[in-house]
Amino acid sequence: MEETAKGKRKTIMEDHQRPCSSVQSCLNAIRTKVGANDKARSSNSNENCVIKGKIIIQNSHGESAPGSAASVQLYSSSQVDPSTGKGKMSETAKLRQGKTTKHSGMKITTYDIKFHVTTEFGIPGAFVIKNKHKHKFFIQSATLEVSGKTVVHFECNSWVYPIHKTKTDRLFFSNTSYIPSQTPKALVQLRKEELVSLRGDGTGERKEWEQIYDYDLYNDLGNEGSWHVGPILGGSVMYPYPRRGRTGHPQGNQGIIKLDAYVPPDERISPQKLSELISNSIKASLHFLLPEAKSLFTNQSTGSFESFDEIRDLFTTSRSQILDGWAAEKLKSKVPPEIFKRITRASKENQTKFPLPQVIAGNEFAWKDDEEFGRQMLAGTNPAVIQCLMIFPPRSKSGVWSSIKRSHIESNLDGLTLEQAINQWRIFILDHHDYLMPFLNRINTKGVCAYASRTLLFLRNDSTLKPLAIELSLPISSAGREDQRVFLPSTQGAEAAIWQLAKAHVASNDSCHHQLISHWLKTHAVVEPFIIATRRQLSTMHPIHMLLDPHFKDTMHINAIARSVIVNCGGILEKTLSTGEISMELTSAIYKNWRFDEQGLPADLLKRGMALPDPDNPGGVQLLFEDYPYGADGLEIWVAIKTWVTNFCSLFYTDDNSLRSDDEIQAWWLEVQNVGHGDKCNEPWWCPMTALDNLTEALTTLIWTTSALHAAVNFGQYEYAGYPPSRPTLCRKFIPKEGTPEFAEFLRDPDKYFLRMLPERFETTLSVTLVEVLSRHTSDEVYLGQRTSEEWTDNEQIHQIFQQFQKNLQEVEKRISERNRNPKLKNRRGPAKIAYKLLYPDTSNVGFKGGITGKGIPNSISI
Repeated sequence: MEETAKGKRKTIMEDHQRPCSSVQSCLNAIRTKVGANDKARSSNSNENCVIKGKIIIQNSHGESAPGSAASVQLYSSSQVDPSTGKGKMSETAKLRQGKTTKHSGMKITTYDIKFHVTTEFGIPGAFVIKNKHKHKFFIQSATLEVSGKTVVHFECNSWVYPIHKTKTDRLFFSNTSYIPSQTPKALVQLRKEELVSLRGDGTGERKEWEQIYDYDLYNDLGNEGSWHVGPILGGSVMYPYPRRGRTGHPQGNQGIIKLDAYVPPDERISPQKLSELISNSIKASLHFLLPEAKSLFTNQSTGSFESFDEIRDLFTTSRSQILDGWAAEKLKSKVPPEIFKRITRASKENQTKFPLPQVIAGNEFAWKDDEEFGRQMLAGTNPAVIQCLMIFPPRSKSGVWSSIKRSHIESNLDGLTLEQAINQWRIFILDHHDYLMPFLNRINTKGVCAYASRTLLFLRNDSTLKPLAIELSLPISSAGREDQRVFLPSTQGAEAAIWQLAKAHVASNDSCHHQLISHWLKTHAVVEPFIIATRRQLSTMHPIHMLLDPHFKDTMHINAIARSVIVNCGGILEKTLSTGEISMELTSAIYKNWRFDEQGLPADLLKRGMALPDPDNPGGVQLLFEDYPYGADGLEIWVAIKTWVTNFCSLFYTDDNSLRSDDEIQAWWLEVQNVGHGDKCNEPWWCPMTALDNLTEALTTLIWTTSALHAAVNFGQYEYAGYPPSRPTLCRKFIPKEGTPEFAEFLRDPDKYFLRMLPERFETTLSVTLVEVLSRHTSDEVYLGQRTSEEWTDNEQIHQIFQQFQKNLQEVEKRISERNRNPKLKNRRGPAKIAYKLLYPDTSNVGFKGGITGKGIPNSISI
């Protein structure tokens, strides 16, 4: 057997060593084999691969669905077309087999779509849609399935206009995010071109269908139908201001209320939400529009409320009047035709009364209580102004000392000396003095009587705030001199009534500051430049764009409406606030001292002395006292947001170098500073975007501002300010001095004097109408810890850390509920019995129908 084996091995070796009969024959054999392999590979690569999917479209009201008039082409994310340098494109597929259903009155059409591509096409990374239909449509999303295995999602939420208007297809990228250096080669050029197209060239008048983001000054507030034209805000040392979105439209709005002011289509409020907003506004406005129409259009007085019962009638008596005659014609010239039709229809129906504000629902007289007066500085609509006082007496920036003396307050410090109380951080101040004083001479015209106020309070052992003194000041003609009056708490006789007048003047100051500064300037206005810069410099493929996008929803459109109706010259704020015609100029003066690095909650608390540094706490600070509802709940929300942001960023940036090399982030941050907030571009406090800590702090601050801060200052307005005596927006009388005819009038009937000091009927009902509309949540609102769909990202790691963010917020909800049930925490409810829920996330509001709830943190600055 061994010999046989050897013989076989020998035969094999001989055969192997035997020379070829022809070298050419060998080469031909090799070529034949290679060619066969190439042919097989080529055959495989040309095999058809089917990509199936669905595209969901929302039809515009009264307009038909696009059907086959719309077509789609896919871009490969892996195969580059050498002729374009972009991803290879698929064949064109038309939208067919649409199935329409109704959701909340809106028609939703789902189209099946199919593409035949080669296997080399790979995974689609983008698609373009061409609209040859005569109408625009709103594309919600697209889902594609490759060979029955890989699913790719596209969260679109954008308008697609007819191509005869846009002259170009509409591009959408998938939900997979990449920092620029990791972008698939097939998508690099598309990414760059898309950003360039969004920036425009800074010229021309924007058309409805143009998806272009650019900056402009606040030069659109002047109103030819009003009594004055305000200054242009932004672009000057005298009137610095954040930038707004550029429209290129003529300045001034000729007194017309515009709900369709230009914003890029992706920033537009959805048809459902806009319809709901209009309905809410009409319903609320009819409460004052019908009886007060003459004053609205002529600026004539409507008189005062003669009793508190008359004010209560706003909430207990239904009104039913028909809008007709002169008022109807005047209104018709001021609003769009469709809105006028809806108003006239609504005016013929039985009108309901205003809802009962919570501040009087649980305790009708709580608003008069000193404890409630102090509690609202910690848990009301303007809880981020109060400060811990470190120097007594207070002194203005100009060097003028307060006239409040030690003897005024020391007997009310629960046995402590003034020095002991200050050293224990137990003296607090609500300061509306310095910023108002330069404007008072201009404010106090046309029947307005305003002071600049300082209010001192003492922190009791139970953490409630006891008012100590109120100082009300007026400028005297001589430079730097002030007429200062000090008022002390009292519960008896005329002194108690005078004390109520003083508190009303403080509340008026606080109402103006709240609406103009805490609400409009520090949320709506300062965020708009960040939105514009994000759209211009961060591709929708960028992970930070994905992170921020839900927190910018609807804000530019809401701001545009506000510039037409609320903050414009002759608008609602000028008509209702004591600051009147200088309201927006005042916000510019405050913006001079605005710093982005102080807008995060921990930094704000430290600046106001309401917390101390504590690196062992998750938020890095420790509150001076636990029972500060805004601070306590806010810090937990801040920590949850920052944890989510930090974990998210760590998925894309491995170290500081990876951040520094991100060209899009660097361009974004520079544009925010140099253009969006260009009037403050040289400020040293702008941190360079060279460290991940700086990025996470900036992103956390932005998300905090757009979600929690805005919720805290917006959605509780009706609870407190819905009852005008609780928070008057202006005062029409000064506090009378003894020996004057006014003081005699006051003594005859203190209640009547108080009522005549409040705004007249027109201003009062208009104010209540405004805060009712602003305080309502819409039914389609998306809240912190929520997204519009489960497919908002295709990254499973992001899903996991977002789920942890949701769980963290749910734990915060539990702790807020526990604090609200704790009887030792008296500031959680107070005499008015309003549980503090403005920073309650409300993550489980499934099936929510909207309304005035006093809780819930929407993702974005909306209404």
